Amino acid sequence: MQMTLYSYFRSSCSWRVRAALSLKGLDYEIEAVNLIKDGGQQLSEDYKKINLMAQVPALKVDDTVITQSLSIMEYLEEICPEPSLLPKTALERAKVREICLIIGSGIQPLQNLSVLQYIAKNEGNEKKLEWAKHVIEKGFEALEKLLVSCSGKYCFGDSITFADCFLVPQIYNAKRFGVTLDRFPTIERIDATLKDHQAFIASHPSNQPDCPSDIKA
Repeated sequence: MQMTLYSYFRSSCSWRVRAALSLKGLDYEIEAVNLIKDGGQQLSEDYKKINLMAQVPALKVDDTVITQSLSIMEYLEEICPEPSLLPKTALERAKVREICLIIGSGIQPLQNLSVLQYIAKNEGNEKKLEWAKHVIEKGFEALEKLLVSCSGKYCFGDSITFADCFLVPQIYNAKRFGVTLDRFPTIERIDATLKDHQAFIASHPSNQPDCPSDIKA
């Protein structure tokens, strides 16, 4: 089985999948898709044949392509159950997915590149940054309360789950847009715990082959 991940170094959605692949020790190749160069390589007709939404990530498994980060991670969990990134019971798994979807549906899509480019074009860069900071802080307010009730060492208990794969990249985005974590002590604590984990180091944007040399680790 050969796996190729279509990824952009700074894409938080791609980072989630890179982290899951690393945690499971799975081999894969990176096919870089630059979301800025050439007007956005994801908008090319060739890439749209791979991902109809013209987004990253996409995971090619032999001759089949899977898109959407959570779908890809669910697939990885099924083909490589250990180490598991989901808890044992149905209710616990639902809570982990709840955390994922707060980030993946309620925060990240509202501050992703296409939205910010649209705001910058119509209202200017200052409004773009203001909007990104607003939506992340609003989402983190809800997320912090949820994590207080279910976190242990990590987002859900004391084992790394999908939720941690979603949270770490979103914190990276938050810091890029000037969000301070002082108001979110649980989020800040989990980030501090995970930042030195080898899987999150390996999957970090600065360690990707398409990362520009001036910010490469």
